[in-house]
Amino acid sequence: MNADQSYLESVKKQFLYYKMLGEKAINQLEPEQLFIAVNEDTNSIATIVKHISGNMLSRWTDFLTSDGEKEWRNRDAEFENDLQSKDEVLELWNKGWNCLQNALNSLKPEQLSQIIYIRNEGHTVIEAINRQLAHYPYHIGQIVFYAKQLKNNPWESLSIPKNKSGNYNAEKFAKEKEIKNFTDEELKRLK
Repeated sequence: MNADQSYLESVKKQFLYYKMLGEKAINQLEPEQLFIAVNEDTNSIATIVKHISGNMLSRWTDFLTSDGEKEWRNRDAEFENDLQSKDEVLELWNKGWNCLQNALNSLKPEQLSQIIYIRNEGHTVIEAINRQLAHYPYHIGQIVFYAKQLKNNPWESLSIPKNKSGNYNAEKFAKEKEIKNFTDEELKRLK
């Protein structure tokens, strides 16, 4: 596998990892908790999802052939808290992620140096991917942080539980070296 193909496989895994983190956080909450905003300057988790999805649909639709800021996108409306149910939130979440995944799966290694535009500013495909690989985890971090605050019951850690690093490391170092792979089910969701 050449470096460009390795890069594409790596970013697919990274996006999938952050998608799973967001879903695991969302799934720990009661549906009504997705719509809580503590003040006017705070977005609910539902609103953050709406923004991420809107960004994904704009950036990844016709990724190589049209500006990433689509004329039909209404970014300001993404911050209106108008979703009504957890099902609507998850439908929008999946719509955005499916658009991203379809675009990534259609990319060829030789296209990584191609110039694309976001708000009329040129980026290589690699730069555009990296831009989004920074943007989405930023918002997913907000979702996780907010979900931990809203959770009524004990939080199920999404990484190494607090005060368990020693146990985690002992378990990892007791095994042979390995390359992190996703399960078949996780990879199916990526495709």
